[in-house]
Amino acid sequence: MTMSFAGRFSGRSAVITGGASGIGLAVAQRIVEEGGRVCVWDRDPTQIEQAKAVIADLHGVTVDVADPVAVEQAARRTIDALGAVDILVTSAAITGPNMTTWDYPVEDWRRVIDININGVFFCNKALVPHMLERNYGRIVNIASIAGKEGNPNASAYSTSKAAVIGLTKSLGKELAKTKVTVNCVTPAAVRTAIFQQMSQQHIDFMLSKIPMARFGEVEEVAALISWIASEECSFTTAAVFDVSGGRATY
Repeated sequence: MTMSFAGRFSGRSAVITGGASGIGLAVAQRIVEEGGRVCVWDRDPTQIEQAKAVIADLHGVTVDVADPVAVEQAARRTIDALGAVDILVTSAAITGPNMTTWDYPVEDWRRVIDININGVFFCNKALVPHMLERNYGRIVNIASIAGKEGNPNASAYSTSKAAVIGLTKSLGKELAKTKVTVNCVTPAAVRTAIFQQMSQQHIDFMLSKIPMARFGEVEEVAALISWIASEECSFTTAAVFDVSGGRATY
């Protein structure tokens, strides 16, 4: 059941990377339903159009978050379109292949790192100065329980998500005396289109690690992210929020 927080994001504008599908789309839907405006950044223009068909008045920018120049351009376009960006949710990510570290193709490794951590860095870097100028901001970087535990046969993904946690903690402390908070969320596996990038063996492994014996729902993760992205979450920064069905142990 989704609770209603009508007006919680009234007057606020958000950027959600990878926001045309999965967790990002669920967050976009909640923010719009609760009075906010959203621009999704996604590398697939077709998915952006499909998202616009689902969410009224949704804005979209086609961008590869692994390209720092494209990210800066997207930031300027979005600020021009929305007037401001108060919230950033970094949801864009890929899993990479499931194989041992010593067999991992170098190009696949680089692509996972480029999107999953460099992309988060580029997006944070592009929008923090704007948030500082406005004396307000909420950044929610989406990491993964894999970043805490290190999933076997997913070294690039696990490494990138551990790096997202580290970046979040560093940036959150740098901004701690400002009105800009930076936190991250570490979900266990949530059944989205990203499962298509994984082997069935790896999917079964992830499920076996969750005490609740089920995968998370995008709406459950979106509910947590929406609170962290709201004005209510004002005394928490550089923090890590688990949504793992009991899997997280620290």
